[in-house]
Amino acid sequence: PDRPASGKTVAVIGSGVAGLAAARDLALLGRRVTVFEKHRIPGGMLNQGIPAFRLPRAIIEREIRQVQAAGVEIRCGVEVGGDLTMSQLAPLPLPTGIRSRFIDGINGLRMHVLEAGHEQPGKPLLLLLHGFPELAYSWRKVMLPLAAAGFHVVAPDQRGYGRTTGQSTAYEQDLRPFSMLQLPRDALALVAALGHTSVHAVIGHDFGSPVAAWCALVRPDVFRSVVLMSAPFAGPPAISAPANTAPSADGLDAALAALSRPRKHYHWYYATRDANTDMCNAPGGLQAFLRAYFHHKSADWADNKPFLLKDWSADEMAQLPTYYVMERAKTMAETVAPFMPTTAEIATCRWLPDVEMAVYASEYQRTGFQGGLNWYRTRFDATLNAEQTLFSGRTIDVPSMFIAGRSDWGYRQAPGAFERMQEQVCTGMRGCHLIDGAGHWVMQEQPEAVAKRLVEFCASRRAE
Repeated sequence: PDRPASGKTVAVIGSGVAGLAAARDLALLGRRVTVFEKHRIPGGMLNQGIPAFRLPRAIIEREIRQVQAAGVEIRCGVEVGGDLTMSQLAPLPLPTGIRSRFIDGINGLRMHVLEAGHEQPGKPLLLLLHGFPELAYSWRKVMLPLAAAGFHVVAPDQRGYGRTTGQSTAYEQDLRPFSMLQLPRDALALVAALGHTSVHAVIGHDFGSPVAAWCALVRPDVFRSVVLMSAPFAGPPAISAPANTAPSADGLDAALAALSRPRKHYHWYYATRDANTDMCNAPGGLQAFLRAYFHHKSADWADNKPFLLKDWSADEMAQLPTYYVMERAKTMAETVAPFMPTTAEIATCRWLPDVEMAVYASEYQRTGFQGGLNWYRTRFDATLNAEQTLFSGRTIDVPSMFIAGRSDWGYRQAPGAFERMQEQVCTGMRGCHLIDGAGHWVMQEQPEAVAKRLVEFCASRRAE
């Protein structure tokens, strides 16, 4: 019979028959078990040595799901002694004044957080939520100014990312924990574990922006104000879609495929089984892929000049850069490779020098991208999307603000969303700010300007 949690953790090296059996038995004995597998998929010799015609892969996947259902975390692509030593993970290169720690019991997660302004209790809480492919580390440049303004500042590695553990990062799994009605539960549990009963402001960037928006939408009593960054929030889905809204995923995909230059939306690509492998095994290596990806979406790429798209037609959407509407036959690694900055450009990139870029590369080399990609997959789950219609017509009524880089296509990629957010969805909107000299990674490219806007907004809320 299952036993209560013992508080003890166990690492199992290898996900073959013996490793999986041991992991399951230990989990049933109340241990928190993590299996480290050097290959990209679990199963050991079951997958690596036995042909599929003798042992169908569906049978292996079913057995692995049963082990995961017992609470076992399986981390693939990690070679103990190579990618990971038996000692604790190497500390992150953080500015003095920011600490890294782990908090247990966050909806089954052991959540890794970065924290500033924690020395004195009683300060109002600011919760910073990152996007893809990012980490809590992405907030390092704005945390200290916010802490200096009198706030307790916390940035977690969200579910599926970085050093947070306890979740499955497999492709074959229940996607509900990664949905927009479940991720706010992680935020709420973290707030309680930190000893707070409310959040002065929840601040989200990229895919963290809709999570922050849903936090403020469904629990305004806890999340007292919200800042959305790069990704506008157009509100919960309508029960019956009005005119000029996004077509169905299948409809848009078919229309893009029919263009003379066939295309595909990056959300669709990120939802595919191959996306994680494509990026982890990018031809030039993972760090080169990430460097090209970050550069291509930044203000450093001079052709990032966003403009208003008229509608969701394929011809209009095809005007987006290829990192959003991709060449149909290309992977994301192949899409961004031609935009790799030169050695000289990398050497003079002050907002993301190689020592900081290496943090992203080492973390994603260890974890892969599937945990974050599972967030995208929820967008194509009809059941999860239908659940959101419960909040159809509901608005965000707490004070709000929007920030994006002026060179960021993120705020224009969904036609009409930027305007709808301001005019209908966020009734307490205090301002929309486009930051000069920044593309998509606004709080890294122009941290001083972003921190100034955030401090002004949060300080004004304290004065009310």
